[in-house]
Amino acid sequence: MKANVLSVLAGLGACMTLGIAPATGASSSAADYPSRPIRLVVPVSAGGGTDIVARYIGQQLTEGWGQHVVVDNRAGAGGSIGASIVAESAPDGHTILLGSVGHITFTPALFRKLPYDPQGFTPITLAAQQPFVLAAHSSFPPKSVRELIGLAKSRPGKVNYGSGGNGGASHLGIELLQMLAGISMVHVPYKGTGPGMTALVSGEIPMLLVGVATVLPHVKRGSIRPLAVSGSTRSQALPNVPTIAEAGVPDYAFDVWYGMLFPPKTPAAIVNKANAAIVAMLKSAETAKRFASLGLEPLHSTPQEFAALIAREIPKWRKVVAAAKIKTN
Repeated sequence: MKANVLSVLAGLGACMTLGIAPATGASSSAADYPSRPIRLVVPVSAGGGTDIVARYIGQQLTEGWGQHVVVDNRAGAGGSIGASIVAESAPDGHTILLGSVGHITFTPALFRKLPYDPQGFTPITLAAQQPFVLAAHSSFPPKSVRELIGLAKSRPGKVNYGSGGNGGASHLGIELLQMLAGISMVHVPYKGTGPGMTALVSGEIPMLLVGVATVLPHVKRGSIRPLAVSGSTRSQALPNVPTIAEAGVPDYAFDVWYGMLFPPKTPAAIVNKANAAIVAMLKSAETAKRFASLGLEPLHSTPQEFAALIAREIPKWRKVVAAAKIKTN
């Protein structure tokens, strides 16, 4: 597992087991697992980072397991529609949720009532991460995070930033920055990352927090300036760009991760068998090469480490949503 997410798990893994059931009575079913096609539920529409990760993993597992892994896109309600399907499925290992940090740890803060418990799923493993970039239009005066903070403090409520939508990663990542840096900027939400990037490139908005794969071509052309990356460590794609923590906000860390989870109460024997197969695939050179071409980085964990990360991040994002006074359904 990559050090940038492992760092937030230190001391938590062994004691957090969120939904991981004991192996008693499960050995016979695990021996035959998987015994039929697997449904891999993706709680977003086709084409985004979550979907890309799911389709690659699904293809690899189909070849490795000899059973078809069928990707089922069930978008809507911040990912809760797809997550609900998995939460209500039989705990036999043949339905898997591939969710992101947003679907698992944002939703408890954004929605007053959920039809499932985000901490009730049975974690399998983290699967990938996508470095996000605090990207500024080339005409935007600040050339660093410190300069941005200075400008925002001198002009409270006057500096705009864009996002791909209210309550999404590009929104909450900057709200976390505002909370920690003590600044107040104006949120301009767009209907997706694509429209947000169009607005950034045209200069309609001065700044956007966005995935490295999306912004990298514009950085290379010089039309967009990367101020910092959001994760705990620097991005492999932009090694000379500091993290936001390095650039002046020491407590800031926003790792955009994707992970795989079974329904609640899935037997540990099945969980461990799936974890071993998926982690072996994630460690392969082929996966590293494929993910790099997509602006992603492979990530893996034990079920307990993944559970610990979820337990740590849910209250973190509750604080961010409360501080930002984000209104949701």
